[in-house]
Amino acid sequence: MKKNTKSIIAWLCLIGFLLLMASPFESGLFGSGPQEISYSSFMKSVERGNVKEVLIRNTSSKLVGALKNGRIFYAITPVDLQIVDKLLANNVEVRVDNGDSGWLGLLSQLLPWLPMLLFIGLMIYSSRQLQSGGKGGFGGGGPLGIGKAKTKMFQPKKVNVTFADVAGIDEAKQELEEIVEFLKSPQKFQRLGGKIPRGVLLVGDPGNGKTLLAKAIAGEAGVPFYSISGSDFVEVFVGVGASRVRDMFENAKKNSPCIVFIDEIDAVGRRRDSVMRGGNDEREQTLNQLLVEMDGFDEKQGVIVLAATNRSDVLDPALLRPGRFDRRITVQYPDMNGREKILIVHSKNVPLAPDVSLKIIARGTPGFSGAELANLVNEAALLAAKENKLVVNMHDFEMAKDKVIMGTERKSMSMTPEEKKLTAYHESGHAIIALLVPSSDPIHKVTIIPRGGALGMVVRLPEKDKTSVSKAELLANIFVAIGGRVAEELVFGDENVTTGAASDIQQATKIAKNMVIKWGMSDKLGFRSFYESSGYYMEASDQISPKTTETIDSEVKSIIDKAYAEVKRLVLLHMDKLELIAKKLIERETLTGEEVRKIFNGDTLFTDDSPNPDPTPDDFSLGGLPSSNDDEIT
Repeated sequence: MKKNTKSIIAWLCLIGFLLLMASPFESGLFGSGPQEISYSSFMKSVERGNVKEVLIRNTSSKLVGALKNGRIFYAITPVDLQIVDKLLANNVEVRVDNGDSGWLGLLSQLLPWLPMLLFIGLMIYSSRQLQSGGKGGFGGGGPLGIGKAKTKMFQPKKVNVTFADVAGIDEAKQELEEIVEFLKSPQKFQRLGGKIPRGVLLVGDPGNGKTLLAKAIAGEAGVPFYSISGSDFVEVFVGVGASRVRDMFENAKKNSPCIVFIDEIDAVGRRRDSVMRGGNDEREQTLNQLLVEMDGFDEKQGVIVLAATNRSDVLDPALLRPGRFDRRITVQYPDMNGREKILIVHSKNVPLAPDVSLKIIARGTPGFSGAELANLVNEAALLAAKENKLVVNMHDFEMAKDKVIMGTERKSMSMTPEEKKLTAYHESGHAIIALLVPSSDPIHKVTIIPRGGALGMVVRLPEKDKTSVSKAELLANIFVAIGGRVAEELVFGDENVTTGAASDIQQATKIAKNMVIKWGMSDKLGFRSFYESSGYYMEASDQISPKTTETIDSEVKSIIDKAYAEVKRLVLLHMDKLELIAKKLIERETLTGEEVRKIFNGDTLFTDDSPNPDPTPDDFSLGGLPSSNDDEIT
């Protein structure tokens, strides 16, 4: 803070000096500029004794004078050989500028250019400071400290996060315990010749606790913790990123043992390519400096680099080699036991009602990340507080889960009776197929209340965690996606179908295309992949022939057409059940999965004059978010 203050003061002094130097040449010293007067007026002032002194330049017909009241003026004089005698006769002090080439004359000619010369010199000096690491600049790191790293340093007493605050990722914690042990007692490893990894890369999807893990390591080890984002290194000025990398590691070495955490390292560590670009590539220079600093570590310095990313596939191979990031730890989505532990951590300060079972909630939220579970607890607490409750009950968690999965209810949106009826039959079509296809995930909830960007939706949640999806499950997802359009077509006629199935069509096409080009589930193309590791379909490349492209399109269309025909057959066989579910949806607007199954099986739900009962804790056994994004919401 003090260095930044000194830097700002230095800049203000410099700007003031430049303005002060420029003022005499433009507007006079702290006054108004010289005013031009006629030669006759000038001579009248001389005769009246008002002129104090005059400067006459032999190389110019212009003279500059000063009145006794301090006013400055200039006049253009004609050829008058007796002007000096007239001035002396009226007691005017006369000075003559012969325009000589001595150093005083040269200085007088250069003075008007001095501010510009100072400015150019300052720019050259600043540029060199940035490229050389910024030593000696204003405040260090160049002007305004621009070359200094934007690291946030946390002393051990301020890092109040430990492994007790991290739940659901036990495997990752176990791998990091060795790092903590080294920072606490490095001699234990060094006496046997062991070398601790210099860098640890945390890889995982967003929200799974990578940053929290890094803070927990610093809190457990009791060492300083430096935190910086990968994007903070890169600036438009050449050399700034490399300067910041050097500055960060210099500070870390002075406070070793310590932890340096670089979040979203893919912003600066992307793979280098052979494409020639004009000038210097600032991002590449920053990466090169990072590689040099990590390779130059002394094992005894006790500086450990942690980095986090969810795009490890784009990182430069030189960054991942042994000696830099020796270990790669994958932080995965928590399983059911992990989710329960996470819920316990985030709800320890939330008063819970006796009917709340965190185990049931954990079982009903597969695919939720740690951040999503924390958000679920927070939303439930907010909903309970909104209703002035003293505790958070299971119903609040159910409503919060619906809000997290489906979005906020758009109660202000009004639907016409025709739109409401069409939406009810559309969603009933999805629900009928989800009940009839054995491989489909169970229905969690059906609603025709607009949420997010949808007029209605059927939410299906798996009963357990999934690590892979079978071909039967993929086909079931296609069937369910088609069910809504088929119901519209059979009930209202082909000419009255709407655009409401746009997302369903996109979802079904995406699954079918992936089955063909990515997962080798095509009868004609067989066990082959046409999917690049970067995630791009190779259709536009030269790696597959036009004939193969036509075959891919044909196979995708075949999968969709066969599924459409089968869905149409199933809906026609159960039109009476479709009518029952649609009518009940129009009446109640929202049905749970258990209620839909009872309607389908002909069981009695509840009397028409009774209120819609609150969901019971058993509803959470119907599942949570699926592991595949292809079947989240239909």
